Parts: sequence; structure tokens; C-alpha cells
Amino acid sequence: MAKVTELRINGKRLAVEAEGETSLLTVLRDQLDLTGTKYGCGEGQCGACTVLINGNPRRSCLTPVSAAEKKEITTIEGLATGGYLHRVQQAFLDEEALQCGYCTSGMIMTAVALLRTHPQPSDEEIARFMEGNLCRCGTYPRIVAAVRRAAERQRKSG
Repeated sequence: MAKVTELRINGKRLAVEAEGETSLLTVLRDQLDLTGTKYGCGEGQCGACTVLINGNPRRSCLTPVSAAEKKEITTIEGLATGGYLHRVQQAFLDEEALQCGYCTSGMIMTAVALLRTHPQPSDEEIARFMEGNLCRCGTYPRIVAAVRRAAERQRKSG
């Protein structure tokens, strides 16, 4: 039987009705129409479904909605503010670090988490942190360049 669960998504408190073991991804996409978070492999291996929970990257396809209750959840839709893209989103555009775009939201969310904890990573550290996110188009060099650019912008803006 479904129960009402309180979620905090992108700064808003929302009540959803779902079984506790329903994936957060299913709730985001099917109930809340937050479709920027993608269904990829459904097994937590590709990273397309990555969201931030309390600032940490998590695979929403593997996260039961009950485990996300009353925690701060950020999706790709929650990054832009005041009509401006987040610096990581803008860097991905500037570096043309997307081709089909399917992996992009997960890549961006993972990069945001990296730069929050390690604001000046080396290219090797970027590659290592991002290695759980798969890009079928193979834009990895551009993805690393985008994360590096976002880190530089972050450093310059203080």
C-alpha cells in the first residue's frame, strides 16, 4: 500500500504517494515530471540517473524513495538560479561536452558534487571521480575540460 512521503526537492517540500521501495527515479520522473534525471541502465552502473542527496551524488534508480525522505534532493532542474545556468551547466555547453545529451544531467550532477568537495581537481582526479558515469558518445575529453573550466570559474568568482 502506498504511503505519503515528504520529499525536499530543489528547495521545495513535496508530498508524494508511493511504496517505500519505489525508486526515487520513478517518483521524480513519473509523479513529479522532473524528467531531466534519466533512466539509463536501471542498475546504478551508468550514472544517467544521478541526483544529489544532501550534496552527495546518488543513483536515483537504486535509491528507494523511503531512503530519501526529508533529505535535500537536488536534480538537474534545481541547479540553474535566477535565469542563469549553474557554472557546471554553462561549462558543459561552452566545451561542447555533450552529444546526444542522455548522460549529461548525471555527469553534471556528479561534477557539481566533485567541485563542492574538491574545488581544484587535477584532470586525473576529475576522470577518477567521473568514472562511474558512462557516455556512449565518448565525449570524455570534453567532459574533463568542462569540469576543469567550471573549477576555474569557481576559483575566479570566489
